[in-house]
Amino acid sequence: MESLGAFLPLILIFGVFYILLIRPQQKKVKLHREMLNNLKRGDKIITSGGIIGRINKVFDNREISLEISEGIEIKIAPGMVTDLYNVSNKEINKATTNNKTENKSGLISGLFGKKK
Repeated sequence: MESLGAFLPLILIFGVFYILLIRPQQKKVKLHREMLNNLKRGDKIITSGGIIGRINKVFDNREISLEISEGIEIKIAPGMVTDLYNVSNKEINKATTNNKTENKSGLISGLFGKKK
């Protein structure tokens, strides 16, 4: 009975590590693997090097032909794909309206909001 009491803190520490660190990382890896398996022609992606481009061809999940500019293609490994790059029209419209309504009178008024 005493030996179980000695190992109880170690078991609790392992349980906390599993819940806080290991399980979320496994979910993230699983989502990334699913995203890589679902890549198709026409998807816009971001690589780990920061290159944004459109997929032209996927070669057996070993190579991806990526068009980074008109007429310029590169081949990358699928593991280098970080995320899908999706910018919706709503986000673009929000960004342009926020820039237009921004008050440029000064730093302090920008921090504390508009004057009434």
